Amino acid sequence: MERSSGVLMAMSSLPSPYGIGTMGKSAYRFVDFLKSAGQRYWQLLPLGPTSYGDSPYSSFSTFAGNPYFIDPDRLVRQGLLRRKEIESFDWGTDPRHVDYGRLYAGRYRLLRMAFARGREKLAEPVAAFRRENAAWLENYALYMAVKAHFGMRGWTEWPEEDIRLHRPEAVESYGRRLREDVDFQVFIQYLFFEQWEALRAYAHEKGVRFIGDVPIYVALDSADVWSEPQFFQLDEDNVPKEVAGVPPDAFTDDGQLWGNPLYDWDAMRADGYGWWIRRIDGAKKLYDVIRIDHFRGFESYWAVPYGETTAKNGVWRPGPGMDLVGVLTSWFSDLSFIAEDLGYVTPGVRKLRADSGMPGMKILQFSFDAHGDSDYLPHNCEANSVCYIGTHDNDTVMGWLKNTGRSDRDFAARYMHVTEDEGWCWGMIRTGMATASDLFVVQMQDLLELPGSCRMNTPGTFGSNWQWRMLPDEAGRELAKKLLRYTKTFRRV
Repeated sequence: MERSSGVLMAMSSLPSPYGIGTMGKSAYRFVDFLKSAGQRYWQLLPLGPTSYGDSPYSSFSTFAGNPYFIDPDRLVRQGLLRRKEIESFDWGTDPRHVDYGRLYAGRYRLLRMAFARGREKLAEPVAAFRRENAAWLENYALYMAVKAHFGMRGWTEWPEEDIRLHRPEAVESYGRRLREDVDFQVFIQYLFFEQWEALRAYAHEKGVRFIGDVPIYVALDSADVWSEPQFFQLDEDNVPKEVAGVPPDAFTDDGQLWGNPLYDWDAMRADGYGWWIRRIDGAKKLYDVIRIDHFRGFESYWAVPYGETTAKNGVWRPGPGMDLVGVLTSWFSDLSFIAEDLGYVTPGVRKLRADSGMPGMKILQFSFDAHGDSDYLPHNCEANSVCYIGTHDNDTVMGWLKNTGRSDRDFAARYMHVTEDEGWCWGMIRTGMATASDLFVVQMQDLLELPGSCRMNTPGTFGSNWQWRMLPDEAGRELAKKLLRYTKTFRRV
């Protein structure tokens, strides 16, 4: 990876008149902003369809795209929607926050209208897309159709055992019974990927590449677990034996109970890690660089008995290590990876990351301890790393500043030579740009010097996450010029 920089912002955070960011005009304008600012990368959060809680890290499929990101304006130009139909829906009045309730109530109704007009008109390209993606698309489309049939309940709660356990006769039967809904799900995935491929081609023309997350775990409520339960630690009724999380630490006494089903690494190894190869191949259709979230779980993972209400009573179990990581890096030698090696990092995790050759992550917000020497301090950032001020799980710079102790804040100010004229956000941007890390990535909120109320996610909390949006004129020409000056100064152009 060459010396470069980029901006972290979710697709959902783009401005649009439709309640959430889409792959429409604002996405293309943001690519233009990145180009004019000398940025080489746009880092996204996962693009999959979200489930309860709206987290992009909890998706109904590791392969599918989020229908909310489909741009209605493009559908109007294609003759699939009418302007008055789009305007008849209430997408919310707060341009700073996503209202997921309104989206859930209206977006699929709008897409049904597009499906009614487009199913015959686009029959041929949709059929080709269906054939090319049959390995994941058929199970996903049926899963979503059956899920809707049973009132959107997760598959573990479906009342009919045969379809709940993905038995072939039931899969065939429900495929016939729910053919209309299955075809609708296929159609909207076609629309998503058609729009994504157009946006990605435009970005590549401008010299901008995409970094995307592959969460190490998938959601229990997903087509992935329902259709291939043999690769997960489930009992004879397909109920998890243990689930994922992280142990208690300085930030939380109970740890974090994520609840994802754990992998049956023996079964995956026996299959040649084919499930993981297919998964990364799917991510490759979206991203140019893949950040593996919770990379340390490949070395060892925290397993919590199913039914526990906290993560305190878990145990560490060995992961697949280089046995899997080596398969992925050799199979996808044309892809770049980033290892999210944060959290409880042991010598074994450090060795695995080093053996993989992947760059790890350095977080400036974690570095300024007045009484210690952090690996994340800027002078400790080695070339084969990616430096962030903070990720989507961190506060904004202004929020961090407000909640940081005085001694740590004073140390940070001395270390970075923060001045009143430059301010904390740009002082940290300058510091990150100046590190030896090959890549520096800054959150959009910090470019805009926004307060902690604009942070994207507070781990372990629910109700107000994943909602932040940029306002229409915030990524303007003057901001691009300022960011370009810093980028040129530290030779990241």
